[in-house]
Amino acid sequence: MPTNTATSSVVRRFHPRPEAAVRLVCLPHAGGSAPAYFGLSRELTDDIDVLAVQYPGRQDRRDEPCLTDIHAMAAEVIAAVRPFLDRPTALFGHSMGATVAFEAARLLEREHGQVPARLFVSGRRAPCTQRPDSVHRRDDDGLLAEVRLLSGTDSAILADDEIIRMALPALRGDYTAIETYRPEPGAVTAAAITVLTGADDIRTSADEAAAWARHSTTECAVHTFTGGHFFVNDHRAAIARLIERHLLG
Repeated sequence: MPTNTATSSVVRRFHPRPEAAVRLVCLPHAGGSAPAYFGLSRELTDDIDVLAVQYPGRQDRRDEPCLTDIHAMAAEVIAAVRPFLDRPTALFGHSMGATVAFEAARLLEREHGQVPARLFVSGRRAPCTQRPDSVHRRDDDGLLAEVRLLSGTDSAILADDEIIRMALPALRGDYTAIETYRPEPGAVTAAAITVLTGADDIRTSADEAAAWARHSTTECAVHTFTGGHFFVNDHRAAIARLIERHLLG
């Protein structure tokens, strides 16, 4: 993996493609970081320029305070990608990142008059579906139990107490952001939405995934993959082809 891929403090371009036809802004899951999208960036065609977002409070931004509000996260994303809005731009987010992507899409439309080329939401129920989640209020052991349940972090890393303690503030901040998020009533985007969901994801049911249709004024298509919450790790090539079909025709 490249050692210096920072385009800004927020944006990482692991495989820069400045002449690509379309930009794809990728938003990580709770506790995640920009390198989560290195594999997808490598898999995609040279016609798609991937901009992976690095949230504050982790890795090279670990000295910055975590953001605990989805709207603030979306605002930071849009501010960071403004220099790249010279061509069609799509957004892809997994889990918490899907919600950040949705609010970033709405902000892009509202403040910059640009409708995203498409919105890809993965591993997250629609904003209009709510559950009484309170993981962010648990103690450290309870927070880590949720992470282990979703299998989002390698077991070897989870066993390393020093690494886990470094990651806990970002995890708690992200869970605070997503669990306290409430969408504006009737919140929609003019972008077409592509929903990706895992058949065995305990955090997103088929009905909750389908409910994303309520948030687009154009169209919404749902694609179901085998696997649980992190099904994306097992279907990277298929997801890349899906993105290419939607963005490049």
